Amino acid sequence: MADQRRGPSIYDVAQRAQVSHQTVSRVLNDYAGIRPATRERVLEAIRELGYRRSVAARTLATSRSRSIGVLTPATAGFGPVSTLLAVEHAVRAAGYRPLVTSVVPEPDAVRAGVEFLLDHAVEALVAITPYRVMVAELEGLELPFLTLQGGGEGLDAVSVDQSAAIDALVDHLRALGHTAIQHIAGPAGYIEADLRRDAFERSARERGLPLLPVLAGDWTADAGYALAASLDPRATAVVAGNDQMALGVVHGLADRGVRVPEDVSVTGFDDIPEAAHALPPLTTAHQDFAEIGRRAVARLVARLDGASAPPLEAVAPRLVVRRSTAVPRAEG
Repeated sequence: MADQRRGPSIYDVAQRAQVSHQTVSRVLNDYAGIRPATRERVLEAIRELGYRRSVAARTLATSRSRSIGVLTPATAGFGPVSTLLAVEHAVRAAGYRPLVTSVVPEPDAVRAGVEFLLDHAVEALVAITPYRVMVAELEGLELPFLTLQGGGEGLDAVSVDQSAAIDALVDHLRALGHTAIQHIAGPAGYIEADLRRDAFERSARERGLPLLPVLAGDWTADAGYALAASLDPRATAVVAGNDQMALGVVHGLADRGVRVPEDVSVTGFDDIPEAAHALPPLTTAHQDFAEIGRRAVARLVARLDGASAPPLEAVAPRLVVRRSTAVPRAEG
């Protein structure tokens, strides 16, 4: 009888099925050559005993844990959370197990998170790294890994083309007739916030647009609401660094008697589910987080399996035009 103080072992299964433990191991590892009746007897014993294979035992037996570590920031932000869910799904679909740990963006915490994953014998690592401080702690890792963030920062990275997204938003506003466009950036030190700000300033210069002062937010709708009072009076359009700030701007402008889009057009970034249901519905840049997860995991699994890794290409964004943008108000 199985020891009630622990879970059933491979030896308990062998005893119940009246086979050797080597036969049980062969069934678990799907070896060919096992007679169907024997295989079924072993599987029935596994079901009856509630046997669950030990990860540690499997690692010792095969020298592979079949697990991929996922390091993610301790934040409820739409981008990181959506990326995490996409990566977890892609890891499972590839036949591996995700092991996830979240960390605050501080060097000691990031190092501890990486050590935790390594201690659990992960074969590869996906790091969702919106902060530069996280990227700095990953250099020199001796296992396959890549980062998921807006810019490569010198590492193997999968990301959405932030610059192309900003260009699409600016060009959409220019096509409507806007020339005085103001940017509300995310927090400094956040990779994608910096990239979007740099891309906006470059895009404005290349298109000959006046560069209005960039306002600094913190990704929240509250920040957008507060900054609505600080918009340059010349601005007829706003490119916010994310959808939450854009929604806050719309609310803040409405409370000041400024209509969107009749008086000021507003765009966001990310295409959160709520963007389609705002009043007015928000024009934004869609990021395909599921595709980011698929590409990242496919690249890592190819390296683990000794196959050719797919090319490292940025995921193309998609402009989503809704009713928060329109031709600029007529002067006079």
